[in-house]
Amino acid sequence: MDDVPERLPATLDALRADAAALGFTLSCDPRTGALLAALAAARPGGRVLELGTGVGQGAAWLLDGMDATASLVSVERDAAVQSVARRHLGADPRLTLVRGDAGAWLDGYGGPPFDLVFADTWPGKFTHLDTALALVAPGGTYVVDDLAPVPGWPAGHEADVRRLLARLDGPPGFRTVRLGWASGLLLAVRTGVSGAAA
Repeated sequence: MDDVPERLPATLDALRADAAALGFTLSCDPRTGALLAALAAARPGGRVLELGTGVGQGAAWLLDGMDATASLVSVERDAAVQSVARRHLGADPRLTLVRGDAGAWLDGYGGPPFDLVFADTWPGKFTHLDTALALVAPGGTYVVDDLAPVPGWPAGHEADVRRLLARLDGPPGFRTVRLGWASGLLLAVRTGVSGAAA
């Protein structure tokens, strides 16, 4: 079965072109994007959080799946790459783009939880994990990608991934599943009101 998505967000080609012009190579894999769109579509009126906007390809997929009443907050520290997302996606009233460090944002956030949290940067994944998991609403989903080894991983990254997977194999209050395709994914669904990872 060919799992390359056929339905693509309308802005994806422009985002890809601008990413290439910037030399930005860390954008969301299309299969991961299609999964994000499906997860967003499953939550009408849902609140979505993306940690790591990049140039906005992940955000484009999330917005493509969201209904008109859903909302997306996307956090990115690199102003240059996020400016691409702002140019192509910024007019969408469902989207709030935040420029800043995701770890600092997580530490300072005091609002309601999210139905879907996509951690696509270091904070919320390898740091601030407990904080990110605590923001997942009951029945909500936490998603991380980029867990499969690739050439050029920085020194120590494989060990970081192993530690993350060990922590996420059974955090209290979550049901997890690993997906060994695309860039390597893990989904954790909150099954109760409390119980972030220890």
